Amino acid sequence: MSEATLSLVSDRIVFEGNRAIVDALGLHYRDLNQLLWTLTEAGAEDLLVRNVNGHRYIGTNLRQRVRVVLEGVPGNDLGAFMDGPEITCSGDAQDGCGNTMNSGRLVINGSAGDILGHSMRGGQLYVRRNVGYRVGIHMKEYGDTRPVIVIGGTAQHFVGEYMAGGMLILLGRHLGPAEVHPSRYIGTGMHGGVMYVRGRVDEHFLGKEVGIADPEPADMMIVGQYVQTYGRLFGVDVDDLLTDPFVKLYPKTKRPYGRLYAY
Repeated sequence: MSEATLSLVSDRIVFEGNRAIVDALGLHYRDLNQLLWTLTEAGAEDLLVRNVNGHRYIGTNLRQRVRVVLEGVPGNDLGAFMDGPEITCSGDAQDGCGNTMNSGRLVINGSAGDILGHSMRGGQLYVRRNVGYRVGIHMKEYGDTRPVIVIGGTAQHFVGEYMAGGMLILLGRHLGPAEVHPSRYIGTGMHGGVMYVRGRVDEHFLGKEVGIADPEPADMMIVGQYVQTYGRLFGVDVDDLLTDPFVKLYPKTKRPYGRLYAY
């Protein structure tokens, strides 16, 4: 940061114990992210950032287990490469949330844009309402590290595309009993992980690599844990959701395109 920027931000930080309240109005996104990193390195455990307005990459360089609350609408790649923090967004978020996220938790109290959880490899991501296109694309897992995405509403096309690991839960809370999830090409190229969808899915909308089954009781015990967490985070009664039918979507093979590359 330049000396002029440091002088500017010093007037915009208020400390309340271990909590730092930051006013992001007028700050370049690079300066805001550098400021958040500096505060956490100095020992701040709780950050409240006000007047967020399209600032990109918030949380990218934060590795401590710090709590961050954002008031406003962050820009693309919220929590990209995040490794440890818990970030709560007070409203909507844009594209690329949780991009290549490694650990921690993102909580979005509204809707989110496209490519949510792109290449996500750990941590948890909760969205209260709807999400855009290609959510969960290239999700992956390794050993005991398993990413989880829970979406309260619906997703647009290509949800779970090329999914290689992890878990994606789609609740469709606003859908009626006869309504079908609108996403098409679900799980195209899927070769790992699992999706659980509450309500109806048109099998014609599934990628040809995807199998469909009724969840086992053991599946629903796991799903129930994450749905209950969703309910606590957003103050939503989820008991009725868990009594509704779910479908389990899984990859039929780990090498869906093997014939294209094998001689």
